[in-house]
Amino acid sequence: MGRSIVESLRFLMRQNKPPLEAYIIPTDDAHQNEYISQHDARRAFVSGFNGSAGTAVITLDKALLWTDARYYEQAEKQIGAEWELMRDGLPATPSIGKWIANNVPKGSDVGVDPKLLSYRQWEPIQTELTNTDCTLVPVEENLVDAIWGDQQPKQPSNPIIQLEQIFSGLTVAEKWKDIKNRMQENTAHALVVSALDEIAWFLNLRGSDIEYNPVFFAYLIVEMNNIKLFVDKTKLPENFEEYQKQNDVLIDIYPYDSIGSEVKTIISSLSEEKIWISPTSSYYLCSLIPKKLRVLEITPIALNKAIKNNTEIEGFINCHIRDGVALCRYFAWLEDSVQNGENVTEISGATKLEEFRSKNKYFMGLSFGTISASGPNGSIIHYQPTEETNRRIVSQEIYLCDSGAQYLDGTTDVTRTFHFGEPTEFQKEAYTRVLKGQLRLGSTIFPTEVKGNVLDTIARKSLWDVGLDYGHGTGHGVGSFLNVHEGPMGVGTRLMPDDPGLQENMFISNEPGYYQSEEFGIRIEDIVQIVPATKGYNFAGRGALTFKNITWCPKQTKMIRKDLLLDIEVTILNDYHKLVWETLSPILREEGDEFTLAWLEKETRAI
Repeated sequence: MGRSIVESLRFLMRQNKPPLEAYIIPTDDAHQNEYISQHDARRAFVSGFNGSAGTAVITLDKALLWTDARYYEQAEKQIGAEWELMRDGLPATPSIGKWIANNVPKGSDVGVDPKLLSYRQWEPIQTELTNTDCTLVPVEENLVDAIWGDQQPKQPSNPIIQLEQIFSGLTVAEKWKDIKNRMQENTAHALVVSALDEIAWFLNLRGSDIEYNPVFFAYLIVEMNNIKLFVDKTKLPENFEEYQKQNDVLIDIYPYDSIGSEVKTIISSLSEEKIWISPTSSYYLCSLIPKKLRVLEITPIALNKAIKNNTEIEGFINCHIRDGVALCRYFAWLEDSVQNGENVTEISGATKLEEFRSKNKYFMGLSFGTISASGPNGSIIHYQPTEETNRRIVSQEIYLCDSGAQYLDGTTDVTRTFHFGEPTEFQKEAYTRVLKGQLRLGSTIFPTEVKGNVLDTIARKSLWDVGLDYGHGTGHGVGSFLNVHEGPMGVGTRLMPDDPGLQENMFISNEPGYYQSEEFGIRIEDIVQIVPATKGYNFAGRGALTFKNITWCPKQTKMIRKDLLLDIEVTILNDYHKLVWETLSPILREEGDEFTLAWLEKETRAI
């Protein structure tokens, strides 16, 4: 019998020069993407755990997996007996650097692929290791790849498409002009970009190299007079010359793997000017740039992308209306099917929802794998139904559906929780407390550029009042026909180091929840636009903002305990349902969909 994967890694660790006492396997790819291609699923290959967040650490006698509260339950089910689960985020759980420093011999070398760890992740681990004279060593040949060999999937290289200006709103030249102004302020000769969604947004191009994420593998260097794109040129649009004319730019194409050598070439020509790179880029790229020449800040592209332009705003609003119609058709069909005893499963339900969405104008696919979760599967926060876990959707259990779509004019993400029978009193209380937090956060007025984590408690307070909570963030940014999770802002308990503060025309999610392990899950999620608010004192001239809901789908009122709602919360909910009815009913009526129209009328009645 051959060696296990972990044993094979330990063999290579001993053979490495220098020998390694520990080897770190991040989730990330070379672009620090949240979602990755199968080619980069190294941590999943080694550990069996396939959630979107987590880090594996292999020592000569232990195998450990760090992951956050979204994945505790899933990780326990997926990792083998030789693995130890480290519940990241709990006070008793040490950081990766501290654990390694305390569990390997003093003066040890600890290895990691420097392309897979961001500079921001590298620095604290190295600092913690230094306390015991240990060293974080860049291992350029990835040890997991060496074991995976010919069985490792190839890196995708799919065709790139142009996003027309009717969807992007701005040409590349217009975006470039603003970026150059920001570069001049920082005396930066060049801006090195590795984040794939930033590259796609800046260039008005989209791809499909990562499932559900319309991005393509590339690097970008923006200079005052040049734009350099590092990409497999065979995947460029056939009309690439015409695309450049439309965007009023000339883009120089370089081989994808030549990014490092080109950075070195630029450095050799600099005197006092600097190179701007985000600390979220890989340690490999950041370390190529001498500290004295480095502007280590989030890129200006990231912020510009987060604040939608007028065309993107219009697209977001329109695609969410179309998406709302598809959602209502699905939930109307699902309730009828379940109550009539038809055999609908998590997978067949998700397939039906995608079918409804696929008929929408500008539909390009899903924005993530549908979380279609019945009963106990709903307590797994990022659950994905498989043939092994697939449950029937029945009237005796709560059904949670978190789903979204990619459209040429925007990206959607919405969660609704339903019970098609009789919920228990505790289920109704939990649902109502989640709803209270969602309504109160959605109606909050706050100062311009307040950090998102300041608002998080508003969504949790009703749950905290009775000792309940949830283990995920409350809000994330959303891309414009881009990644469904988009920074640099967000709402959550953890500080976001690059959060510039919430600003007008950012779009974020509002999604508190509650999860009863092995029993059910509840989450209610809308996408909200940040808009100006009128408030008497206007925060001493700072400016006031609030949220405008752009998600159009009823929130089940049968699950509500009205005695727990304040009058203002009842008003907010009724006003929302009135808007949903007024927005969607004319569309359904025009299309002759009386079945869904009747369901919508029932679900939007005032309470």
